[in-house]
Amino acid sequence: MAQYDTIRSVGVGARAQIDEGLRAHMNKVYGLMSVAMLVTAGVAWSVGTSDALLSIFRDPLTLRPNILGWVVMFAPLAMVFAFGALINRLSAAAAQVFFYTFAAVMGLSLAWIFKVFTGVSIAQTFLITSIAFAGLSLYGYVTKRDLSGMGTFLMMGLIGLLVAMIVNIFLASSALAFAISVIGLLIFAGLTAYDTQRIKNDYIAHAQAMDSEWLAKSAIMGALNLYLDFINMFMFLLQFLGNRE
Repeated sequence: MAQYDTIRSVGVGARAQIDEGLRAHMNKVYGLMSVAMLVTAGVAWSVGTSDALLSIFRDPLTLRPNILGWVVMFAPLAMVFAFGALINRLSAAAAQVFFYTFAAVMGLSLAWIFKVFTGVSIAQTFLITSIAFAGLSLYGYVTKRDLSGMGTFLMMGLIGLLVAMIVNIFLASSALAFAISVIGLLIFAGLTAYDTQRIKNDYIAHAQAMDSEWLAKSAIMGALNLYLDFINMFMFLLQFLGNRE
């Protein structure tokens, strides 16, 4: 693989410096992701446990989204595409603010789960997701197997999954919803390992340039990818493990 060729082409001292920098880079990625998760959880819990706040976005009895609720539902997807298009034009500080704003909006879109599922089942599902995510991410980091071939397959599956989810908003088919949950869980489990390896390889490929601005924005983009993997795994698992109120 190209990244290992890059490492072998440098001296022992430089290699050690790259290893140390990689650890710091990955710690930053996981740190940014963790803060974003806290922002999402805080916003979701604050809105979801308040009938007055939740009613701004959804009918308090049926939980059907109103116009603002539909906006909030699709806003995270639009923000992801916008972030990808604007990342090169933003400073690292602005990109980080955008990321945390995205996490807050995601919290608004997920607030309804605190009205539908019990708090205990949400906490249990979060713990299970955390354990699964940690294992998959660790595998992506330490494996010598090249996972890049999975990328195209997983992205094609993701596009199909998004289309199916949008269609099922109008069909409301329980069978299709079950299939979406199973397939979605498998896709984002694969993406967790794939994205972790890609973040690692991107750092190794650019480590010798030591472009601090690029490294900072790369860490934010990596955190966003892993954040999305975690959130989606959590939501699909919640469909299986969540106890309804």
